[in-house]
Amino acid sequence: MSFGHRTGPPVVAAMNPIVLTVTGRVTRDAVPALCAELETLLNDPRGAGPAECDVGGVERPDLALVEAVARLSLVARRAGRQLRLRRVAPELQELLDLVGLADVVALEGPEERVPGP
Repeated sequence: MSFGHRTGPPVVAAMNPIVLTVTGRVTRDAVPALCAELETLLNDPRGAGPAECDVGGVERPDLALVEAVARLSLVARRAGRQLRLRRVAPELQELLDLVGLADVVALEGPEERVPGP
């Protein structure tokens, strides 16, 4: 019996990120549903990748969004992951800095952020 050698790089299964997209205006009433949606995504057997939240479509970043980010971060941590924010507007970055959450969630680099108005 003989085994052929494969040529080329080894095949590595890529882990696709789990992405929760948040758009529109975020209210405090919407936060539990967002957390439940992220928890469902994290519990999916195909959800082995990093946890990301795309906030580029949020209309007006405010403290309700900051609360949502904090609670989503807790959901991700309970699942053994760190939440990474995508397309962070400068206003949200400033609010996260102000309340001390900028070090709690990972933010994508400035070159990937949504430009300010």
